[in-house]
Amino acid sequence: MIRTISRGLVAGLAALALTAAPAQAARRYPVGDLKTAVANFFVSPDAVAGANDWSCRPSRAHPYPVVLVHGTTSNLGSAWVALAPTLADAGFCVYAFNYGETYSSLFGHLYGLGEISRSAATMSAFVDRVLAATGAARVDVVGHSQGGMMPNYYIKRLGGAAKVHTMIGLAPTNHGTTLGGLVDLGRTFHVLGLVNGAYTLIGAPAESEQEEGSPFQTALFAEGDTVPGPRYVVIASSRDGTVTPYTNSFLNGADVTDILLQDQCPGDAVGHVGLSLDGPAIQNVLNALGPATPHFQADCTGYGPEF
Repeated sequence: MIRTISRGLVAGLAALALTAAPAQAARRYPVGDLKTAVANFFVSPDAVAGANDWSCRPSRAHPYPVVLVHGTTSNLGSAWVALAPTLADAGFCVYAFNYGETYSSLFGHLYGLGEISRSAATMSAFVDRVLAATGAARVDVVGHSQGGMMPNYYIKRLGGAAKVHTMIGLAPTNHGTTLGGLVDLGRTFHVLGLVNGAYTLIGAPAESEQEEGSPFQTALFAEGDTVPGPRYVVIASSRDGTVTPYTNSFLNGADVTDILLQDQCPGDAVGHVGLSLDGPAIQNVLNALGPATPHFQADCTGYGPEF
């Protein structure tokens, strides 16, 4: 249902990232492309350039380690071929993990399938490990699709509000998806329960939990979209064909910045899976993690795939 296997090449992002003196100036990480993403999906699902250097120590310029959270049916090796090396080359300490493994994970390649509450517990343990290793007080989080929504459970239910400085979602499934109206159609014809039962049977309950109006979604946001503490940033595309309507990605709250890429770059036709490789999207991530310039305007180049 929700694919986040990274595709495409983001040209020139390393140059855009150099906004401060890097903590690891002697090390340079190559920004991946389509071939890197596809290859990593199969041969390197647990590693990606720029991520998980456990000797990294946050700098004064970048005091918060960045935790990357992939989406459904993806893995860290393929999802972050552009963003992990870009952030590392900019001087951030970058970390990524896999979560949601079930018996349908194809021997450790398809992740993000399991119950979202359990995936959030996996995230909780990983964040604690990052904080212990780096000595940082909090982390910044960047997540794509389910990876932009699942951390809300961690923040709201598992004590994450005290440990997350900034939560950035790339096309997050924050308020679920109608899948272009298919979810509503399934409810109308009383077959949605059968479909969701099939998801559970094949070991992919996270799929049904991300449907608009699901019991999981209703409970998670019943008390409001956000909680005090973290700063929230959502980056979405009007061309998103997976999170429908795309406005379901957005959050309402006191410390929320909702960004529609087409407001900055009308010609950017990036779709759902392409956001983690989209030049304007990654520039907005760098701004949110760095200077946080109000009314930031991305350079409209290096668009991601149109799907």
